[in-house]
Amino acid sequence: MELGSRIKELRKAQNINQDELAEKLFVSRQTISNWENDKSYPDIQSVLLLSEIFGVSVDQLLKGDVEKMERIITEQTQADINKMNTYAIGMLISIIALLITTPVLAFTIGFWFFIPFVVLFACTMYFATRIEKYKKEYNVQTYKEIIAFTKGETLSKEDQIREEAKRPYQKVLSTILSGVIAAVLCGGIGLMLMLLFK
Repeated sequence: MELGSRIKELRKAQNINQDELAEKLFVSRQTISNWENDKSYPDIQSVLLLSEIFGVSVDQLLKGDVEKMERIITEQTQADINKMNTYAIGMLISIIALLITTPVLAFTIGFWFFIPFVVLFACTMYFATRIEKYKKEYNVQTYKEIIAFTKGETLSKEDQIREEAKRPYQKVLSTILSGVIAAVLCGGIGLMLMLLFK
């Protein structure tokens, strides 16, 4: 970050040593040293006091750092979007593999089909939990919010309010739908096992 070198530069321009600056900011000299060496970052109150002491705006004090932080945040968000898309593809492949291989393996290898079934189910659950982590981190829950997030877009304030109002209903609907899918899968596997081991 550039803030450390800017603090040092402005401090020296005003002929203030680290002890004097620390006294004005109500912090230790070590704290000033840490800021100037980019070992730590001042809190917002300290930034406001620094801008007052040096006679510069907060914007001027933080200019390069804000741009750098925005770039880091944008890069991190894009990396998370890519990861979420990868996990979604992995989950879809796992579910399809689960649906296709379960009856085939149950018919061909009998009871031992449970081993690949458990492995594929564990993979599906892993991908699902990773997706949930990103959904919580970025506060995206509804279908529209998720689609916008994966495209790197944000919803308007009005759309956000609308989507937040939908969340309780969509949670109930997704719970019911998950239960139906689980019942159909378990029922189908149970029926298949009964037919195979009759």
